[in-house]
Amino acid sequence: MKQLAVFVSGSGTNMERIANYFAENKTAEIAVVVCNNPQAGAIQRAKRLGIPLMMIDRAMMYRSDDLVNQLEKLQIDLIVLAGFLWLIPQNLLQAFPNRIVNIHPALLPDYGGKGMYGEKVHQAVIAAKETYSGITIHFVNEQYDAGAVIFQEKFALHPDETAASLAQRIHQLEYAHFPRVIESLLEK
Repeated sequence: MKQLAVFVSGSGTNMERIANYFAENKTAEIAVVVCNNPQAGAIQRAKRLGIPLMMIDRAMMYRSDDLVNQLEKLQIDLIVLAGFLWLIPQNLLQAFPNRIVNIHPALLPDYGGKGMYGEKVHQAVIAAKETYSGITIHFVNEQYDAGAVIFQEKFALHPDETAASLAQRIHQLEYAHFPRVIESLLEK
């Protein structure tokens, strides 16, 4: 069975969907949830799901090889960023080449980069009067949201679209597609 490490900073809804998806089809499992935010809702979700949790700080992420060593010890096949807000350091990128993926709540390359996450993305899309939005699943590199695109799905915005309604529609796309794209990457 393939081993996943899911990195989170927030509520953990995508992490929970991924866990439930693989609990049903048994091709992979989340070996560890890595969290950088002691207030994250994902912590309680991981505990409720019985998934091991690893709390990290900036020193562990950026100034040591401890995180890389622990992930290698767990024989992680793929690192999945699901609402993780820190830039991935070079030592992690080198240890897991083309094995770190992220989901972004917009159609990259637009509305990506440092500071573009969650509600901020949806507000920017609405403010720009875009006619489409969607999700992008991409490989992670040394820049925010700049890795090679793996998958995109889009939809037309409603004339009365709000940031809140757009967020709900984006979440539905994320829940539907992210686990399947992860599974397809594990099959390669």
